[in-house]
Amino acid sequence: MAQNTEINIPVADPDDPYAVPAAMPSSADRSPRSFDVDDFAVPTARQEEWRYTPIDRVAEFFEVFEPAGTTTVAVANIDGSPVDAGRVGVARVPMGQAPSGTVSKPTDRIAAVAWNSAREAVVVALHADTDQPVLVDVRGGGMDPDALHLVIVADDGVHADVVVEHHGAARIAEGVEIATGRGSQVSTTFVQEWDRGSKHVGGHRIHVGEGATLRHSMVTLGGDVVRIRMDQDFGGPQGDLNMLGVYFADPGEHIEHRTMVVHNHPECRSRVVYKGALDGEGAHSTWVGNALIEPTAPGTDSYELNRNLVLTPGAIADSEPNLEIENGNIVGAGHASSVGRFDDEELFYLQSRGIPEAEARKLVVRGFFGELVDEIGIGQIADHLMTIIDRRLTRGESEAMTNVLEEK
Repeated sequence: MAQNTEINIPVADPDDPYAVPAAMPSSADRSPRSFDVDDFAVPTARQEEWRYTPIDRVAEFFEVFEPAGTTTVAVANIDGSPVDAGRVGVARVPMGQAPSGTVSKPTDRIAAVAWNSAREAVVVALHADTDQPVLVDVRGGGMDPDALHLVIVADDGVHADVVVEHHGAARIAEGVEIATGRGSQVSTTFVQEWDRGSKHVGGHRIHVGEGATLRHSMVTLGGDVVRIRMDQDFGGPQGDLNMLGVYFADPGEHIEHRTMVVHNHPECRSRVVYKGALDGEGAHSTWVGNALIEPTAPGTDSYELNRNLVLTPGAIADSEPNLEIENGNIVGAGHASSVGRFDDEELFYLQSRGIPEAEARKLVVRGFFGELVDEIGIGQIADHLMTIIDRRLTRGESEAMTNVLEEK
């Protein structure tokens, strides 16, 4: 005999609208979190989480592997001088030994594979204010699969900047954990400038302390495939998160960023702003931004924005903002995204002032990225980024001219 099971939907107390969670589970509730690879299904293009990803190009990272161990990591001040050991601690610990594994858990199969494949974690501990940014230099050692785990932790009240630069040739699965202490003000900037043919997959797990401010910047300028997911939560009220992203996809490259911001405490603020440019046949970018405002987070102020500039035909940009609001007592919440090509009027205006078309294109792209690059706040990064973008545009013009001449 069939048994009828009644669904009990909780009824909120009108005097306390945050006592009862929403009846429907949020995306965060539905998504598994685990260090066990088998808790995640093998990705397919039919899964929402993977439908934009070129599955065949990252399938090598779906199973645990023996890392090559050829990737090197060096930590110094950004001017090349040694860090002050009293201010910045640098250590290598076995995987699973604190502070590794203390910031949430992997949220997809690739992140779990990265965790189980890595042999040790590189820990950068910020104990006191720093006079200049700390540079973590990650250099690929070749095309044999490798795994890397990086942990950045900041004590209460610390003011510090950390820059993580990725160079060379690599096929790497990377996990990153970031935890900031109460009242700290920390900036972390990640630069992916891999050689052509390189692959970089993985995830960032981020915990912003009570009353702390974190600026998390992602600059992706090279790699055959780069797919990075970022999951964040707050450790208490009045946290402030600013997530910035700049990316440039060349012909045939796939660059994918996914952000998940969870507002789980009152009166926290988040801003997610990502901008990308795509140049050439087969250039593909994906940005998926998720923001969840839980019932426990009254006074939330959240906004996410993605802009894409398609420079040539044949490039494709996917942009998907998602917002889930589980309580009505918020300061504000919103999202926006766009994909567009060069503004003909801007180009016409610049050319009418005697500026050649190629130079006008550079000025438009510089203007597109300029404000966001300045907001990253690291002068050396800003100058380098603009130089790379100019070089990319110049290279694109040279390749286009070569193709025209070959056709003739």
